[in-house]
Amino acid sequence: MNGLAPTMKAESRQQVAAVVIGTSAGALEALSTLLSPLPSTFSVPILCVVHLHPDMKSSIAECLSHKCLIRVCEAEDKEPLAGGTVYLAPPDYHLLVEENRRLSLSNEAPEYFSRPSIDVLFESAADVYGRNLIGVILTGANRDGARGLKAIEDAGGTALVQLPDTAFAREMPQSALDACTHARALTLQQIATYLMEAVLQR
Repeated sequence: MNGLAPTMKAESRQQVAAVVIGTSAGALEALSTLLSPLPSTFSVPILCVVHLHPDMKSSIAECLSHKCLIRVCEAEDKEPLAGGTVYLAPPDYHLLVEENRRLSLSNEAPEYFSRPSIDVLFESAADVYGRNLIGVILTGANRDGARGLKAIEDAGGTALVQLPDTAFAREMPQSALDACTHARALTLQQIATYLMEAVLQR
């Protein structure tokens, strides 16, 4: 139910093939809290867009690698997706999923003044994975990601959103909740639990 935390007991869910995450302001702390509990046996790929300044080298992958049991890396063009890995969009490139489940990098126009764009990743992933996709929107200060999360929901996938009151910047999660009828609003710890139940108990 939109805006309300559900019972965290894993209900009958579709098989999960991938997870996509979008975040902006406050991203490093949020991702550290969300990803660090995931075990090395987490078997599906996680694709992540963080809004970054286009001219700055990102250190997020390196920082998260020291805190996570699963592998964290910056995505490379045409790289095949592997389970137990977090792929971060590089600065100034959109990150997409191709039909053959390889990654694609694009320098097409920014969306919401952002490249990488959360919407671009989420919409491409929804086309490939459909109902076997989980989309997650975390803290951020604009509306990027709301349209993409709605695309995941429309494709039959699962929409999760950080509870706005717990976010460093609430605009992005609130916009996602407003756009999606069935998105679940959860704390970061609850999202981590949901992901582990959905993936490890399938």
